[in-house]
Amino acid sequence: MFTQNYENLPVSDIMISLDLCPIVSETTIFKEALNKMDVCGLGILCITSEVGKLNGILTEGDIRRLLLKVQKPFSALLVDDIKNYLNPSPITISPDTPIIDGIKIMTKKKVWDLPVVDKDNLLKGILHLHQVFNDFS
Repeated sequence: MFTQNYENLPVSDIMISLDLCPIVSETTIFKEALNKMDVCGLGILCITSEVGKLNGILTEGDIRRLLLKVQKPFSALLVDDIKNYLNPSPITISPDTPIIDGIKIMTKKKVWDLPVVDKDNLLKGILHLHQVFNDFS
């Protein structure tokens, strides 16, 4: 699939940079969070602290399951804080992890996106499966 040179490149070489990532704070309302997700065009939303630590994520799949589970009017859901619905323990990856290992994690866990965090859990970007294949096809 990839040549040896590409397999050993770190995730940081192809991750989506922070300025293109859908990122919101925990106090962002659900509707604004959905809008941010839509504008960025990814199926993941990263929720961070004021200093940029990753507090959790919300994916399109999470939203779908939430809509089926929550027994309240949709309009009420839209004004809730996003912190009420985030996944506080997402699968993440380090910026220096080889890309091939990132692909293996994504395949095993059946996910399209992995937040890239440093040792202090500061969000550095997102590894997106389409980006991996676009860069190497």
